[in-house]
Amino acid sequence: MSTADEERELIARIATRDERALEELYRRFEPRIMAFAHRRLNDPAGAADTLNEVMLEVWKSAERFEGRSSVATWILSITRHRVIDRLRARGGRVFEEIDEGEEDAGAIDAEAALAGASDAGAVRDCIEELPDAQREAVHLAFFEDMAYADIASIMECPEGTVKTRVYHAKRALKDCLANAEISHA
Repeated sequence: MSTADEERELIARIATRDERALEELYRRFEPRIMAFAHRRLNDPAGAADTLNEVMLEVWKSAERFEGRSSVATWILSITRHRVIDRLRARGGRVFEEIDEGEEDAGAIDAEAALAGASDAGAVRDCIEELPDAQREAVHLAFFEDMAYADIASIMECPEGTVKTRVYHAKRALKDCLANAEISHA
């Protein structure tokens, strides 16, 4: 049985109020939810609270999971909504939309720039400088290794918008990392 099938089975069991299935799903998704929430909230306690809220929502709504997306996409979408709620509650920035004018042509080799960057702190700093929507798309694409279609579902925007965000983020990261390497030279 594949991981995706196992996760769907866990959701089905959670829908029947199987607490062990929830515990297993929690173990599988805790690191991903925490990383996702912490990157946006920059607050470990808020990320932990978000994790608990997400798992409570999964418990309450597992029977409504229709399987049109992967379990990971569904859970990270719930996480995103909880993060946005927290940001709004504290008056923080919420993820903004950007222009869909350019496609991801693959011309910017940000992966190579990231791989070649010797200073992890510089990479982290450059990612933090990205606008929220770009940072979120980059996190899902590179750290969660999600497909653009799944990212679009989580971010509730067209796939073209995700491609544009990743394209602009790659360009910004390449420039930022190049400047960071120059300043360290």
